[in-house]
Amino acid sequence: MAANVSSMQSVSTTNATFVRPSAFYINGFHNIPHAKYYYMFLCFVYAVTVLGNSFIMGIIYLARTLHTAKYIAVFNLALSDLGGSSAIIPKLVDMFLFENQYISYEDCLANMFFVFFFLALQSFSLLALAYDRVVAICFPLRYHAIVTKAAMTMIIGVMWIVSVFIFVLFVALVTRLSFCRSVVVDSYFCDNGPIFRLACNDNSVNRIMGLVCIAVVIYIPLALITLSYFVIGFALLKMSHGFERIKAMKTCTAHLILVAIGYLPISSIYVAAYIIPINPNVRIFNTALTQTIPPMLNPIIYALNTEEVMQSIKALCRRAKVNNVLERVVKNTFTN
Repeated sequence: MAANVSSMQSVSTTNATFVRPSAFYINGFHNIPHAKYYYMFLCFVYAVTVLGNSFIMGIIYLARTLHTAKYIAVFNLALSDLGGSSAIIPKLVDMFLFENQYISYEDCLANMFFVFFFLALQSFSLLALAYDRVVAICFPLRYHAIVTKAAMTMIIGVMWIVSVFIFVLFVALVTRLSFCRSVVVDSYFCDNGPIFRLACNDNSVNRIMGLVCIAVVIYIPLALITLSYFVIGFALLKMSHGFERIKAMKTCTAHLILVAIGYLPISSIYVAAYIIPINPNVRIFNTALTQTIPPMLNPIIYALNTEEVMQSIKALCRRAKVNNVLERVVKNTFTN
């Protein structure tokens, strides 16, 4: 590998002080036996993620009862889960199962953009769903007037625009870095931190932008969601009937589970990375799981815990059976 890496360090330069590599080498795990089994497990995770999120998106599209503001946000969450996993896992499999660990400079920047872009959309979608729950529980009589399809579509649109703007700037800042030493990235994808630390020139702007993005994408939404559940908690305490309180709490269960599995692991990893040194293998293992397992679980949690989705699935199945019966009757009529 040393010979290959040294050959990779033959780069094109725009001037004597600025060096841009033709490619990076994604290192992955360090000396871990049977690491391929872990990558094969991620293949399974990706297959379940694609099937689950495609299923949820299909159900929302086909079931008219789910054409509501809330399920615009759920559809966006499923789309961002699918996009985020597709940005990570297929390339990871190509690199580590088929030993194709070199990635061109341009492809690396594109990979970085899409991984973080879809991570931001996942986070913002959970925030949109928290907003939906706050209005539904605190202002139930005005819910349909406040949380309209037009309003939710605008919120989702703003999320996309903000995410694109932030991460275009995020990736553009990498292009100002000069890489005159190593091009070996200690990660499983083109991760911003391991890449900007390889730079020979000043990377303080990239470090600050990285912290800003972590705050905007993870900690600010998490803080707002936490605040929203304090507001919901106070609203629940004011309810006079216990059954109303339990019914309202049940509508939040699926969202709370999504928040727990979506935010807690990844936020703890980022906090730990800035407080104590973490072994690259531990960081890679934990980060890969926190970026791939939640997108797999999200559709399962919503399908199993949301009564509206289950009712819509049953209605679509009944409609499909009726259509099959009608087709058979028509076919028999014409054949006879």
